[in-house]
Amino acid sequence: MDTFVALPPLPPQFKSIQHHLRTAQEHDKRDPVVAYYCRLYAMQTGMKIDSKTPECRKFLLKLMDQLEALKKHLCDNEAVTQEIVGSAHLENYALKMFLYADNEDRAGRFHKNMIKSFYTASLLIDVITVFGELTEENVKHRKYARWKATYIHNCLKNGETPQAGPVGIDEDDALEEQDDAGAASLPSQPPAPWPATYDPSSAPGGSVGVRIPPGAHAPANTPAEVPHSAGVTSNTLQPSPQPLPAIDPALFSTVCQGDIRLTPEDFERAQKYCKYAGSALQYEDVGTAVQNLQKALQLLTTGRE
Repeated sequence: MDTFVALPPLPPQFKSIQHHLRTAQEHDKRDPVVAYYCRLYAMQTGMKIDSKTPECRKFLLKLMDQLEALKKHLCDNEAVTQEIVGSAHLENYALKMFLYADNEDRAGRFHKNMIKSFYTASLLIDVITVFGELTEENVKHRKYARWKATYIHNCLKNGETPQAGPVGIDEDDALEEQDDAGAASLPSQPPAPWPATYDPSSAPGGSVGVRIPPGAHAPANTPAEVPHSAGVTSNTLQPSPQPLPAIDPALFSTVCQGDIRLTPEDFERAQKYCKYAGSALQYEDVGTAVQNLQKALQLLTTGRE
């Protein structure tokens, strides 16, 4: 949108949300829904930080004006009017940006756009908290993405070659944002490996069955094709195919027992799983769609997840 009221200078108290606001600006034309929720997150977080200091109050009022204008512009968009749809939209968008960076990383192609994609994915997972508490998988994705952005940035800055693929972070590492890199400041060499049980592609909604062309989910300034490193073929961009999740045959024959009482919350969770499945299919992510549909069917037929 070109009719936004300009924001006043960012108060120092709001430094922690500056990158979320920048991400909102970058997505005003690319994906207004993402831009809307980035501003909503910034507003909610800013209110918690300081809503009384004159400069902070003035900034928040102008930000609120932007939110209202964008909400009016998107009044017919279900991703804004329905929380479940909005949550699925944002989570899928963050996941696709994460997978783009993860695929580039696994292929050994380290560049600024990949670093930015990792970091932006972590910011968008922050934004998902406007819908409630993050899942354990999203918490892991956020920490991994933010650490990867930092680690690769520092390696390239120091003229070192980053280690490709899943590497670990120390649970006690402090994440301090760098304004110039848009990432955190951590040692350029990877510490102890991430627990063997974690692989970004193995979490629900991971890269199973997802095929992402170069540049498809990178930042707006990413070229359509990313230059290949020496000796790296285009085939290395994609993770090796993995089998789709097995479907429990018992789910198809299970019928609701008479003593099962589904609560309104049960129906809402089942609807959310179906929405997630629908969003996954938009990206041809069959694995994630099957997983979510199974969860919905399990809940509706047994009353348990």
